[in-house]
Amino acid sequence: MSHRYPDHRPAEADYDGAGYRRRPYDEDPQGHDEPAYDQYGYDAGGYDADDGYADQGYARGHAAPEPVAQLFEEQQLPSRRSRRPSREKMLRRRRRTIVVGAVLLFFVVVLIGLILFLRDLLGMNEPKDYEGAGTGSVVFTVNPGDGPMVIGGNLVSQDIIANSDRFMEVVAAEADGREIQPGEYEMRYQMSASAAFEALIGEQGGLVHYAAVARDLRQGEVFEILSTSTGIPVSEFEALAETPQQFGLPEQARSLEGYLHPGEYRFDVNLTASDIVSEMVAQTFAVLEEDGITDPAEQYRILTKASIIQAEAGEADYATVAGSIENRLKPDNTETNGLIQSDATVTYGLDRKSYNLTPEEKADKSNPYNTYANPGLPVGPIGSPSREAIDAAANPADVPYYYWVTVNLDSGETKFSSTLAEHARYVAEYQEWCSGQEPGRCD
Repeated sequence: MSHRYPDHRPAEADYDGAGYRRRPYDEDPQGHDEPAYDQYGYDAGGYDADDGYADQGYARGHAAPEPVAQLFEEQQLPSRRSRRPSREKMLRRRRRTIVVGAVLLFFVVVLIGLILFLRDLLGMNEPKDYEGAGTGSVVFTVNPGDGPMVIGGNLVSQDIIANSDRFMEVVAAEADGREIQPGEYEMRYQMSASAAFEALIGEQGGLVHYAAVARDLRQGEVFEILSTSTGIPVSEFEALAETPQQFGLPEQARSLEGYLHPGEYRFDVNLTASDIVSEMVAQTFAVLEEDGITDPAEQYRILTKASIIQAEAGEADYATVAGSIENRLKPDNTETNGLIQSDATVTYGLDRKSYNLTPEEKADKSNPYNTYANPGLPVGPIGSPSREAIDAAANPADVPYYYWVTVNLDSGETKFSSTLAEHARYVAEYQEWCSGQEPGRCD
């Protein structure tokens, strides 16, 4: 059997006395006449002067020739697995990384602490602030209910001041009991917090006075809002209401009630009480004229009816309630005989707001606003009707109803009927709803 590699040493006859193997002359690649030799035993892993090779029949300093297959195995490169770092080395590297990271974090914390200390020491930690009165021009709005914190944030958002904290400091130090009033103010960009505060609180700071007048408010309630907004005493407005004709109202008008049109107003700071009332009354006349109502007496009638609609119904039912009132005012009305029977009108004449009336109060004809005892419309409006209520009064729906009742004050659900018996069932439904409410909810 033949082998690819010999498994024993060449015969001793193939070596000379020095330990070199002879090769035939025809194998000498140089073609020399002298024998060619192949050296054995100088592998780095097989040479040792003290290994005692001479005792085994080999010359001292020469390793015994190994099988060729074994030589190939020893010369193979280490595997990829054997070249990987050991687990111990990986753990050492990881610990070294953690230690270096901890040291770096320590120095970062120390550095940040040093910076903060220097900021406090040098006063660098105080709120940033612009200097001077600022540049350019911008209108800034203060809404009702806005406090200094909200105002400061809004000032920052418009780049009027640099820092709301600094503004709060100025307010605390300089307000002295004064409050920033709702309105629109002429400001500048990039003002100091102190300059901005003075523009808002100073006598000439506000470009306009802001006033929000809700619908269905009575004249006295409107005057309170106007006084709060403008700083004008209520007494000045009340004095003007004693002679309403100076503002174009008809002779039968007893006051300014019904003509102080609801809405959001921005009054110039230089306006007087008379100027303000004139502006609000003009708004009411404009709405009436848009509905084609130009005769002063008819305007007064429409406003009176609109004020009842405003007080008695939700906006979705304005037109239907207007049609029901119109049916009650017709000469051929035998269902209520010309009586509107509105609780809101009676309580207006009693100078209170309530849903509950005693039989005596309903029977009192001396109350000129009592529509239970006196047929037709009351002697005048009972509040400030909105544009929508005025539109409904001028254009009532054609309905067969005479009665209406809101059966749920939370949802505003209102039910209409053509007979008193049907109306009584809806009133009972309302009373049942009230029985499940907290005390005073239906008063």
